[in-house]
Amino acid sequence: MNQRSSAPARALAATALVCGFLVLIVIVATSLDGGDGDGGGSGVERSGGQATTRSNGGGNRQAPKTYVVQSGDTLSSIARKTGVSVARIVALNPDVDPQILISGEELKLR
Repeated sequence: MNQRSSAPARALAATALVCGFLVLIVIVATSLDGGDGDGGGSGVERSGGQATTRSNGGGNRQAPKTYVVQSGDTLSSIARKTGVSVARIVALNPDVDPQILISGEELKLR
């Protein structure tokens, strides 16, 4: 009888497993990042329906008074967009559930 070696099949299975883990890591990292798709290259952010220009300098940028929640926003993505910490947003909005943000909901930022 002619026996075939299973070494190529094992190598292919190991490669597929590693690729699967890499895809899973990328998906989780994207979802934790907020998935806003803004790699920071545009220089303009939308907050509360108004466009604001990002400053790359060391100047003190004043946060807007409020932010209108957009679809897909998380507290961390809002904090990154506005420059206000997550803890501050939670402290200013005690009635808002941080796990369930509703589109159109207005959050106080200062």
